[in-house]
Amino acid sequence: MKTNRAGSVGIVVELRLLGPVELSVQGRTIEVGPPQRRTVLAALAVDSGRPVPVDVLIMRVWGAEAPDGARRALYAHVARLRRLCERTATAGEPPLHLVRRSGGYLLEALPEQVDVHRFRQLADRAREAGRPDGERAALLRETLGVWRGEPLAGLSGPWVARVREAWRRQHVDAAVAWAQAESRVSDPVAVIGPLTELLDQYPLVEPLAEALMRALRAAGRGAEALDAYAAVRRRLAEELGVGPGAELRKIHEAILRGGSAEPVVPAPSGIPERAAPPALPPSGAVAWPGALPGQLPMGVQGFTGRDHELAELEDIVAAAADQPSAVVITAVSGTAGVGKTALALHWARRARHAFPDGQLFVNLRGFAPGGSVMGPAEAVRGFLDALGVPPARIPVGLEAQVGLYRSLLTGRRVLVVLDNVRDAEQVRPLLPGAPGCLALITSRRSLTGLVATEGARLVTLGLLDPREAQELLVVRLGAHRVRADPDAVREIIGRCAGLPLALAIVAARAAARPDLPLAAFAAELRRADGRLDALDGGEASSEVRAVFSWSYRALDPRTARLFRLLALHPGPSAALPAIAALAGLPAARAEALVRDLVRGHLLTEQPAGRYAFHDLLRAYAGELVAAHDDEEARRSATRRVFDHYLHTARRADALVTPRAEPASRPDAQEGAPVEELSGHRQAQAWFAAERPVLLAAVEQAPAAGFPGHSWRLASALTTYLDRHGHWRALSAAHTTALAAARRGGDVVGQAEALRGLGLAADRLDRPDEARAHYLGALELFGEAGSHAGQARVHQHLSRMSEAQGRHRQALGHAHDSLAHHRATGDLAGQSAALNHIGWILAQLGDHQEALAHCRQALEPARRTGDLNGQAHIHDSLGYIHNRLGRHAESLDHYEQAVALFQQTGDRHGEAAALLCLGDLHDTAGRPLPARTAWARALALTAELGVPELDPLRARLRERLDAGADAARAPAAQRPRPAPA
Repeated sequence: MKTNRAGSVGIVVELRLLGPVELSVQGRTIEVGPPQRRTVLAALAVDSGRPVPVDVLIMRVWGAEAPDGARRALYAHVARLRRLCERTATAGEPPLHLVRRSGGYLLEALPEQVDVHRFRQLADRAREAGRPDGERAALLRETLGVWRGEPLAGLSGPWVARVREAWRRQHVDAAVAWAQAESRVSDPVAVIGPLTELLDQYPLVEPLAEALMRALRAAGRGAEALDAYAAVRRRLAEELGVGPGAELRKIHEAILRGGSAEPVVPAPSGIPERAAPPALPPSGAVAWPGALPGQLPMGVQGFTGRDHELAELEDIVAAAADQPSAVVITAVSGTAGVGKTALALHWARRARHAFPDGQLFVNLRGFAPGGSVMGPAEAVRGFLDALGVPPARIPVGLEAQVGLYRSLLTGRRVLVVLDNVRDAEQVRPLLPGAPGCLALITSRRSLTGLVATEGARLVTLGLLDPREAQELLVVRLGAHRVRADPDAVREIIGRCAGLPLALAIVAARAAARPDLPLAAFAAELRRADGRLDALDGGEASSEVRAVFSWSYRALDPRTARLFRLLALHPGPSAALPAIAALAGLPAARAEALVRDLVRGHLLTEQPAGRYAFHDLLRAYAGELVAAHDDEEARRSATRRVFDHYLHTARRADALVTPRAEPASRPDAQEGAPVEELSGHRQAQAWFAAERPVLLAAVEQAPAAGFPGHSWRLASALTTYLDRHGHWRALSAAHTTALAAARRGGDVVGQAEALRGLGLAADRLDRPDEARAHYLGALELFGEAGSHAGQARVHQHLSRMSEAQGRHRQALGHAHDSLAHHRATGDLAGQSAALNHIGWILAQLGDHQEALAHCRQALEPARRTGDLNGQAHIHDSLGYIHNRLGRHAESLDHYEQAVALFQQTGDRHGEAAALLCLGDLHDTAGRPLPARTAWARALALTAELGVPELDPLRARLRERLDAGADAARAPAAQRPRPAPA
């Protein structure tokens, strides 16, 4: 689309990213330098007003494989860019500043001085509800005038590509919204030319085609509208293999009937319902919050055959183009080990181009031995995480979470693969609710219930026929070896019963011994014991059991022992340290044995260094460990792996929030390694990776004879689950923990479980239930003499009382918390209690006493490395100093709070602190840093999905709209970020 320079009128110093990266001063372009330096400038400008860590800059400029000299090169580029910014000081407008901060490098610039921020501001203003169409159209014209062409033109790299794609989406959104508004207030002919040009650039974006067809129809050019539809339909079929969406078809049918197409009902933003994922959502709309999901795991190497089933899947997708009003649901069913997952992943990877908005995948473990079936609540929460929804934005109930998940998929083409489903009820909440998506389901059962209610198409996967089975062996062993002994091949195929899993195991063994003829493997299979009963589920034949038995007996004793013990692992997958704990071996020795199992196709390697059994092999290993390992050996292995998880979880929890434990824990058994975690980020990553396993361990520990591990693991998980919004999982874990502690008569365990249940109920907005649990925990902790436990409960009661406006009651609980923390010598706990006392005193108007308490809190927080605690203390000190009129001290504390909140990932705390920081700058007559802080805070609230009418967001908009002379609400009214 042709653009003008209206967006730059009156701007003297301008950084341009929506086109070639340029710096303009008084209309004259200043040379920035080579592409790498322009990328550094862009990497700083997209986050202007916020420190960008050095490591983040290096990743943006050089990618994940940065050369050794990247850091030195970055410093050189920054030095030259700093001198470049100094040249803007004579322009008669606030100059650009590039400064070093503790959190990285910070580019100070007004939002209006960076074209992409100005673009967003204008689009944001146009989206405001209630704005007349004439004003909306004018603002959107100005928005489009800022666009100069290909964003970041001439630059390359993964980060550049991601940012460029996001900005293209915003450009399309703005153009469609402008076309709608312009058509309502003036001649629709005015939008036809620009839309045609833009559709040439983005020929597969349906909202553009919809807007163009409506404009052509309104201008009386129905024939051209039909031509446009035909062209879009042809391109969609050729490039994506799909048909037009519901809105395009509706317009097309209306034109054919000779009537008027139903008008698009504008959202408050004027952006159509099927718009591409917007970066800045309109009021009340659901935004695409993060990067496109790509969850498909690695496919099976050497996949072969299944031509008929693959064609059937292709036909189903092609037929969906003729029924765009329904979600396409395909269920692939078949016996265990028949290759349902392999088929689904192979087809999904082939079809990825038809689902440009991403792919979601979950293994629901519907038939997992040990009962570790995944519920729909856990699965939908995983999808929301993958879609980039921040924990603070995820609603509480399952129904609301499902609604958000489906809203995020509305108007998009996303492939959802739901693997290993037990029944229809498990999968129904996970089905998309809008056309354009496809749900591909695998299950051992034929899910006929989905046919009647959801219109599912069923694909039944049978055993491989002899030709397909031979083709599999050819792919894995080579044509020459297979054709050299056809009789042996026929016998192997027959004894494997046409089951791909069994054939893959045999092929893996044969590939490892190329010196042996296939006749030798056939003879071994013939001698294997095939008289054993069928495997779990009654679906695998005795011949397949013989394959497992034969392959197991070929293992050396140490590898065979590990294979058996892996059946005792509590979760769906295991990392190497946990496997080493099961075996009681050093990690290096355990890794060598694991590699043998992977090579033999008895264990599957997953991304991120994790390993998993096929369900059939896990069941077989479970039978073997019960038959060959005595009770003491099984108990020792189980205790080692539980100890590994418990002690590593306690270490991770201490890094996230240093606190004293409510009771001492037993030492880890010899041979149970505890992972070395170096800091806050690594601890968070470990919890994220191991969360399903840890929750399974909480459930399984009581039955395994370790009830103490159940409540202690639940306790170690509490802070992580709380901060990431997994409140239902938190409640379920502590429900199990409480029952286990009661059966064992463990008073401290019962108290700690009640504390966790109270916290979960508090977060789930059940205050009466929460208080009852807290008071029960307090009584039991007192009975046990646990000062640490009583301190934590008083902390929770204080926070809950303050939220209810009962400041005196909150102050009493905070003092009690401090006394108990002092009794245990818990410095981090004392720091948190002192800061909370100070904050409450400040709310009561006793600022000098509040200042003394918060100052006293800072040193122990630093000594214990509690970064989140330090952030909250600096936030309190900034507030108190401001109330005392000490604006310089207040400014310093708020800057430190912002940097620490950024480091710990507390985005809401960062936004609240930035609001106050901007107010301070504004009071001191510094409009540039004030507006920069407010703009950054507003962007953070958008990332978090804060509602448009939220007081924090409303005040930020008021300040940015009204400028430096805006009326400022008292800082006491802002939301206080609350620690766990």
